[in-house]
Amino acid sequence: MDLSGYKKKAEALVEQMTVEEAASQLTYQAAEIARLGVPAFNWWNEALHGVARAGTATVFPQAIALAAAFDEKLVGKIAGAIADEGRAKYNRFVREGDRTIYKGLTYWSPNVNIFRDPRWGRGQETYGEDPYLTAELGKAFVRGLQGEGRHYKAVACAKHFAVHSGPEALRHEFDAEASPKDMAETYLYAFEQLVRAGVGGVMGAYNRLNGEPCCAHPFLQEKLREWGFAGYFTSDCWAIADFHLHHKVTATAPESAALALKNGCDLNCGNVYMQLLVALREGLIEEADIRRSCVRLMTIRFALGMGEETEYDDIPYTEVESKAHLRLARKAAEKSAVLLKNDGILPLSKKEQKGKTIAVIGPAAASEAVLYGNYCGTGSRCVTLLEGIQEAYADSRILYAKGSHMYKDADEDVAAPDDKLSEAVICANQADVVILCVGLDATLEGEEGTAPNFGAAGDKNDLELPPCQMRLVDAVLQTGTPAVIVQTSGSSIVTGGEGRANAILQAWYPGERGGEAIARILCGKVDPSGKLPVTFYRNCDDLPAFTDYSMKNRTYTYYEGAPLFPFGYGLSYTQFAFRRAEYEEGCLRVTVENTGDRKGETVVQVYRRIDHPLAERNGRLVGFRRVSLKVGEKKTVKVPLSPDLLRLVDEDGEPFTYSGDFVLMILEGGNAPYFALSVKGKRAAD
Repeated sequence: MDLSGYKKKAEALVEQMTVEEAASQLTYQAAEIARLGVPAFNWWNEALHGVARAGTATVFPQAIALAAAFDEKLVGKIAGAIADEGRAKYNRFVREGDRTIYKGLTYWSPNVNIFRDPRWGRGQETYGEDPYLTAELGKAFVRGLQGEGRHYKAVACAKHFAVHSGPEALRHEFDAEASPKDMAETYLYAFEQLVRAGVGGVMGAYNRLNGEPCCAHPFLQEKLREWGFAGYFTSDCWAIADFHLHHKVTATAPESAALALKNGCDLNCGNVYMQLLVALREGLIEEADIRRSCVRLMTIRFALGMGEETEYDDIPYTEVESKAHLRLARKAAEKSAVLLKNDGILPLSKKEQKGKTIAVIGPAAASEAVLYGNYCGTGSRCVTLLEGIQEAYADSRILYAKGSHMYKDADEDVAAPDDKLSEAVICANQADVVILCVGLDATLEGEEGTAPNFGAAGDKNDLELPPCQMRLVDAVLQTGTPAVIVQTSGSSIVTGGEGRANAILQAWYPGERGGEAIARILCGKVDPSGKLPVTFYRNCDDLPAFTDYSMKNRTYTYYEGAPLFPFGYGLSYTQFAFRRAEYEEGCLRVTVENTGDRKGETVVQVYRRIDHPLAERNGRLVGFRRVSLKVGEKKTVKVPLSPDLLRLVDEDGEPFTYSGDFVLMILEGGNAPYFALSVKGKRAAD
């Protein structure tokens, strides 16, 4: 969106404000200025996978699950639905005089940090470990949320800028040290792409980056302006207070406020900017600094329609959790689930299971929490895994046993350890097949302060399930009854059943209709088609320290070990084959055939491999495209390739274009081997 016209209106308005009035607009709880017709406005709102924390709203699958769909069009549709619900709620909230927190239109989503380490609890909020996938899905989210009208439908915010991915326990004091190459190649890439796509906001991270706090970082602000950023910059919540309380780069709150404002932070989520007038009196800032940021903020508010009618004023409240949005949520959950293992037991067809006994076991089975993940709204009717299975297999006998608590040794108060374990074994022995539902929820991985997980501040200490669940998996699999593991998490996990279960389905946090979606996959009504947006490691033993921000031996691009399940992996109930591939400038044409006996969808993934000392160790994703094929059908798929296909970055962080020979590798999610196409360069590389 061209903001120049709105900026002129903002400049005219701010010129009429006193400096006190202008300063009052620079906190997330912006005050009303009645004499100028400026209503109160709360900037703090969340919409990671649905309108969050503002009452009832459609809960879509968590962001990491949406990444597993490898479908930017789907993400764009979901973001559009979120914006419709957000506008519908906002229209009514305003009429009720409610302009409080979580009720506005400036959403602090998406999270485009790179999920570099599987221990990070907030990795579930991201689109995974690959910069290109993150950027493509992030851009789709921004465009869908902000709309294409004369005004913003809502405003997206790319966070957390920059080089942020744990540890959560240290985030208020931590100094992330990253090389110029890693920053340009990995950590900053998605932010640049979202800024160039017109994202309205950017949020700074809590941590320092190479010594400077991210919410007052000259280099980062220089990058934003270099990329053409015209929106507003906000601190993370109470991050500016960290300057003097934890980072110790300033001595007082006025000094912290001045440092942030002078270095481009327009909005304070927190209370330190209440000291701006003190900083002004002390000569730490100038009045022009306050007015500059106020203009940026008012520009966004005018672009949202402040003071005039918009094309979104008539969006009805019936958009909230509409039938269409609930169908979209289920569809997204279906496309997101990743089949990690299958010896042929799946699908469990309804016809074959009629009259048989299915044991549904595990603490995730009847849990609504595993549907949600963090930063969520509230669904009016959540379909748990157990409920979905009960409905899908209505003609089968369903036995249910919780089996264990999510993380405690005993499920009931004052009970003996493993108090539900024997019931699980009994049910497994009585059944023809077991569906074992285990995993994590947002109390076990998430943000510091929200996930009371064994003192890890939201992060994971390792990749294994809590011990009580590990014992449950072992006991159930020891019965010898055929077993399918359905696992919930927002990250790489190890259940102990990888070598013994007949099938494993990664459900992520699948949203309010997740149980229905997973049941439709289990019974074969839907073909699984999700692909891993992160590497599933065997353990953390050969990974670098969590605090090490070097990309060496991290993510699929540089990992030196053998993963449990690789990035991009995901099985299907059918089979696909590649028949031919042709490289054209900007795209790859590849013929895909469904050689199996079922209709299915897959994701054609294109990776580059360049023989150059500055290239990544294991190749890099440069294109992807979903394709649906009937039995025996062939399609020639045109896969757009990244404009940065031949971009390399030197050790100083300077990008350059490689011009030698390279290889394009095509992967179809684990069912087929790499298909490699050699491409001649225009001339020999330097």
